[in-house]
Amino acid sequence: MSPIKPEKRSLYPEMWDRISLLIRERAGWKCELCRAGNTEPHPITGSEVVLTVHHINGDPTDNRRLNLLALCQRCHNKLDQPFRHPRKPEGGLL
Repeated sequence: MSPIKPEKRSLYPEMWDRISLLIRERAGWKCELCRAGNTEPHPITGSEVVLTVHHINGDPTDNRRLNLLALCQRCHNKLDQPFRHPRKPEGGLL
């Protein structure tokens, strides 16, 4: 499981480990996007798959089951990437 950054830990409930486990079990221990299996070699990268839990709406305090997906780190990073690195305006600086 991917560790939660210390500065964001307070946003997650005390039961987060249990919630995360239930979501990964619900997904059959496979990424819900690419179907890569937990602890198996990733079909694209070859690295060991570590399932994480993604908040669809980006809000770590919204832990409704319908807002949570089990994802491999590759798919999780692809979904989160646009929110981590702001794009530069075309032809200019930030």
